[in-house]
Amino acid sequence: MQAYLKDFYHAFTHALRNLLPIILVVVFFQALILRQVPHDSLSMIFGLLIVAVGVALFLQGLELSIFPLGKSLSNQLAKRGSAPILISFGFAIGFSAVIAEPALIAVAQQAQEISEGRIDALTLRLIVASSVGLVVALGVFRTIIGLPLHWLMIGGYLIVVIVTYFAPEEIVGLAYDSGGVTTNIVTVPLIAALGIGLAASIRGRNPLRDGFGLVALAVMVPMISVQIYGILVYAGEAPSPEATALLLDHSAPELHAGLAMLLDLASMFRDVLPIILSILFFQYLILRRPLSNPPKIIFGFLLVIFGLYAFVVGLKLGLFPIGTNMAEQLIGLGQFHFIYLFAFMIGFATTMAEPALLAVGKQAEEAASGRLNGNTIRLLVALGVAIGISIGVHRIIVGGSMHYYIMGGYALVILLTFLAPKYIVALAYDLGGVTTSEVTVPLVTALGIGLATHIEGRNVLIDGFGLIAFASIFPILTVMLYAIFIEWNNRLQKVQS
Repeated sequence: MQAYLKDFYHAFTHALRNLLPIILVVVFFQALILRQVPHDSLSMIFGLLIVAVGVALFLQGLELSIFPLGKSLSNQLAKRGSAPILISFGFAIGFSAVIAEPALIAVAQQAQEISEGRIDALTLRLIVASSVGLVVALGVFRTIIGLPLHWLMIGGYLIVVIVTYFAPEEIVGLAYDSGGVTTNIVTVPLIAALGIGLAASIRGRNPLRDGFGLVALAVMVPMISVQIYGILVYAGEAPSPEATALLLDHSAPELHAGLAMLLDLASMFRDVLPIILSILFFQYLILRRPLSNPPKIIFGFLLVIFGLYAFVVGLKLGLFPIGTNMAEQLIGLGQFHFIYLFAFMIGFATTMAEPALLAVGKQAEEAASGRLNGNTIRLLVALGVAIGISIGVHRIIVGGSMHYYIMGGYALVILLTFLAPKYIVALAYDLGGVTTSEVTVPLVTALGIGLATHIEGRNVLIDGFGLIAFASIFPILTVMLYAIFIEWNNRLQKVQS
């Protein structure tokens, strides 16, 4: 028990460090620019502490259960070399990890409420999770046969741009945000371990070129499927006011507090159940091996469930109010350059503290054998996120259709894919998918919704979503541009020598 408490303490302090950049940026603006204290600041602070507790429990649970099991299964199945089993495992891991993703749960719930029930939160999550499952299966198949990633990405993003042109404006921002939040605290380590492990175990495959890319594919395909879902939803009639009221009825708080908590915990168990079933199925029926330490694994899954519950409660008390309040206060100043500065600082600071980015940067540095520096990658990605969120905020402030911003951004991504060195392409796309943490997503989503709510002439559903999409596009551009510059500089030095 003492070891568990020590691990929890380390996970809790780790979660607080991830929250620290947000706290410092908010305190800076409140003290030096706004010069006021929010009226519900104590509630926000309490909510942030609950978020930290939830993330700590969630991370500790992952380390005890899902991570070791998932990585072990990935390595064992890769050694067996059965393509159908590997592809099936890829789908199961992709689907089950994303359905329990905290950031996706938060965005889906916000979308259902803002659309007044027209977009169903559970349906949206099932579509996104199924898309990620299919695309991880496709990525495993790509690694097995050795298909270059850039052809899949170029073709995929051409489809994204075409579908965006036909999609209703109410769904575009949400669709891109749904793609951006799929790769996070659960999915990135599992998917990256599967891809790199598979590439390392197949003769003729390069871990840097062939091992990365699964995360990028997991970001791209949900953008297509959610936009198609939006085309179907908005082609039909809007739900009746009675049906909408029933769907959005929040009468649960009238229940006894203990019963309400049990119902919420049951819903969290439902979210985690797919990944439990997937792991047990492949462990017992495919590999036919028992779990090494069942009590420890069960305890880990319980921590995951309680962590998810605390995280969602903390979101409602802390991160969502901070984003919406900062948007309202900064708009009240009447000086929009402070909003740009806040967006830039939040994007840069939170990305530099992103644990998934640290992990991928370290893996890339090892796989590249000295060609890449992990700290340089972090700086480039953080700069890309900061620029992207700032441009997304600019779109909300000045208005204009998101279609053209997104189509232009991905057209530039496609162009740079042809120009960039091939060793950097898969990594650059992956880095665009690991920039949105379980802390950053709710805050940035709340910021966008807050701006759209308080700026006259903006529609919350159309203009409020989309900041996560910008945060995912621009790191791809900064990393590719850096690689192109380094390649050009190396050639110039060779010519001069």
